[in-house]
Amino acid sequence: MRVAVLGVGLIGGSIGLAARQRLGAEVVGWGPRRATLERALELGAIDSVADSVEEACAGAELVFCAGPVAALPELARAALAASGPESVVSDAGSTKRGIVAALDRDERFVGGHPLAGAETAGVENARADLFEGARWYLTPGERTGAVRLERLERAIAGLGARPRAIDAAAHDRLMATVSHLPHVLADVLASQAAAELTRDSERLPEAGPSFRDATRVAGSNPAIWGDIFAANRDAVTAAIDDAVARLREARELIAAGDPEAIAAWHGRAADSRAELDEDAGAGE
Repeated sequence: MRVAVLGVGLIGGSIGLAARQRLGAEVVGWGPRRATLERALELGAIDSVADSVEEACAGAELVFCAGPVAALPELARAALAASGPESVVSDAGSTKRGIVAALDRDERFVGGHPLAGAETAGVENARADLFEGARWYLTPGERTGAVRLERLERAIAGLGARPRAIDAAAHDRLMATVSHLPHVLADVLASQAAAELTRDSERLPEAGPSFRDATRVAGSNPAIWGDIFAANRDAVTAAIDDAVARLREARELIAAGDPEAIAAWHGRAADSRAELDEDAGAGE
């Protein structure tokens, strides 16, 4: 199997490593920065470097586009133009409506989004096991053939991930709540704590683990997340509005000062978390 990876950062490099080690694939890489490609070659993320998208896609059965969200439609369009009639082209962007709408007429394209990553970027942080057990959403268009979708699902499962097809709009609404909103809240919490430090002359005591956990992704990869927030802005703002309404409800409840009512509210959150975990396990 020949696999082309267009963009060899954290995600693209990890796809390359996993494809080589788990699928026995020949992986050719392309990207805008030669130094990054050479480093990917040194690290074993790719077998060879292509000088163009056309060269990378020539003879490739699978093509993965792993660039910034804003650049993905153009990159995937170039990949489709350079790929054969039986190839499958996918992407790894975390918003799907825009790219699916742009490329829906081509039956060879299947939108994709692996729920894997890290606070650190770059091919130096790529890992062959990055997708182990991770959900990998696929957003086929109306023209996507079942055979192509099945081929892509088999390959993704071979990388260690768990593929699942989902409607592009449903995907973006879901990600706004479970992925994009947590980044917004982490940014807000980090900014609020920093402002609190300047309020008094003495520094606050060291933050506890709950704060560190809640703000782990604050400010990570600003350029990448700027594109994501902008591309999914309607769904993200709707999620923020919902969170603001729930915060107002929590404020009123806590302000009333009834310990039993507050404890019951707090306990329901634990029940909700357990229900989410149970649903995730039951879906496999």
